[in-house]
Amino acid sequence: MKAKRVSKVILYIVLTIMALYTLSPLAFLLINSFKTQPEIVSAPLALPSSWDFSHLTSAAEEINFWKALGITALVTLVSVVLLVVVSSLSAWVMVRNRSRFSNILLLMFTAAMLVPFQAVMYPLISLMENLQLKNLVGLIIMYGGFGLSLSVFLYHGFIKSVPRSVEEAAVIDGCNIFQLFFKVVFPLLKSTTVTVIILNAMWIWNDYLLPFLVIGNSNFKTLTLEIYYAKMLAGQYGNPWELIFPAVLVSIIPIVIVFLSLQKYFVKGVSDGAVKM
Repeated sequence: MKAKRVSKVILYIVLTIMALYTLSPLAFLLINSFKTQPEIVSAPLALPSSWDFSHLTSAAEEINFWKALGITALVTLVSVVLLVVVSSLSAWVMVRNRSRFSNILLLMFTAAMLVPFQAVMYPLISLMENLQLKNLVGLIIMYGGFGLSLSVFLYHGFIKSVPRSVEEAAVIDGCNIFQLFFKVVFPLLKSTTVTVIILNAMWIWNDYLLPFLVIGNSNFKTLTLEIYYAKMLAGQYGNPWELIFPAVLVSIIPIVIVFLSLQKYFVKGVSDGAVKM
């Protein structure tokens, strides 16, 4: 009994250290978002002398926050909806039509997760430029393509646990194929859908490289690009930490809210989608 209690204490200590280690960058960002440039340079780990929210409003104005927020939200929302619809339908068709072709297709989706973006980015950007899709539409299409493999993998694992008898009963009641999927099967995929939404939304919201390559310094920049170009403009003679810290803070607040509101489904969705493969 004593040994069990000691092991539990050790476990709590390890988990506490890991939690502090994980949250320390966020705490560092938070305390420096309310400081002036001299305060940040002289004492980056100290608390601010005053919690001045004017730094946040100034940073928001500097990075055109509301415009960039709308563009980022639009790209993220459309990309995630596209991913959810296409990947869930694809996984359902592959599970319900077991054949050599569907097995090969699943292996291709799984193998695609191992291919880094950097290996294909130059040919891809060249192709999109030839198709005149170096714009927001092309960016959404590329996000839909790159996120498809992981999303199909998660959906495929969970759909295998959905009883076929449920679908057969719906067909007997007169459902067509679209009603069968969207009214019967898709509502059962709630936890996996939330997981797909969180994983892809966080990746798309925070991504810098793909928007930089596709839309660059255009009039329709995402939040990460606005922060980058504002930093480049303001930092010609140094690092404008007084702008960088609050700009990063205001840019991550929306996606943090989304994650916190959906986190209770996240672990369940990952385990349901991966373990049942």
